[in-house]
Parts: sequence; structure tokens; C-alpha cells
Amino acid sequence: MFAVNDTVMYGTAGVCEIVDIRAQKFYQQPEKLYYVLKPIYEHNETIYCPVDNEKVRMRRLLSKDEIYQLIQNMSDLDIEWIDDDQQRKEVFNEMLKNGSHQDLIRLIRALYLHKQQTAKAGQKFHVADAAILKEAQRTLHGEFAHVLHLQPDEVAPFIMKALGEQA
Repeated sequence: MFAVNDTVMYGTAGVCEIVDIRAQKFYQQPEKLYYVLKPIYEHNETIYCPVDNEKVRMRRLLSKDEIYQLIQNMSDLDIEWIDDDQQRKEVFNEMLKNGSHQDLIRLIRALYLHKQQTAKAGQKFHVADAAILKEAQRTLHGEFAHVLHLQPDEVAPFIMKALGEQA
């Protein structure tokens, strides 16, 4: 169980602080114990998550060392491109929903490389792919930024610099 003032990753909402744990009754539901979450990057939002929730994944944040290890292993995290738009959308959305760091990195790498290829060929990047890329970056970069004390838009250059130093 988490405690008040813990910072966690909550589903696709991203980095959140637990500001309270309290019994609450919503609609016709019986009273339950809820985490009250405040997303770090969405200041006007409040999320109520049942303590016994099994649908939306809530987990601790990575440590700095775990982030550095992930960055070091990024080049090993590739996936094959799926040509069928509908199948790719389903697979990529499932990976996004799963929220594992490796899956998010795979998504970002695959979509970023495909975006570069389509631009080079004078083609447009698919709107659904752009949306998935944006969501994967928001989720991963939000966590990295919070742990590394960066702004979310500083994460990609930070990763590129770290990867450059490895080469």
C-alpha cells in the first residue's frame, strides 16, 4: 500500500502525488477507501483511485539508477514495424496501456524512426501514430523528468546526450 505524499505512476495519467487516502462514497456505490491523486503536470485535476483497484496500474517511480540503466539498454529495445494500420494501432495501444518502460521505449523508437522515414520519403506521418507517439513520450518523459529533476521537454535531449556519451 502507498502512503500520503508518495509519488507514483498512475496509468496513463502519469506522475501523481498521493495527497490523501480516505473513505469516499460515489454515486450508488458503497463507501470505499480511495487514494486521492494530484497529477504533477496537470495541476487542476484530481483523481480518486480505489485502494483495491486492479484495473488501472499504479506503481512506484523508477530510481535514477533504473532510468540510467534503461537509457543504457535502449538500443536493445526494438520492435518490428507493423504495416497494417489497424493492427499496428491495436498492438501499439495495448503496449501503451501496459505502460512498461521497455514497451514505451520500443514505441517511441519505432514511431520516431518511422516518422523520420516518412518525412524523408515526402509522406505524411499517420495521425494515429502521431497520437500514440505523443502519449508514449508524455508518459515516459514525465516520469524521467520528475525523477531526474528536468522539465519534460528536456528529457529527449538528455537521453540523446547520454546515448552519445555511450557511443
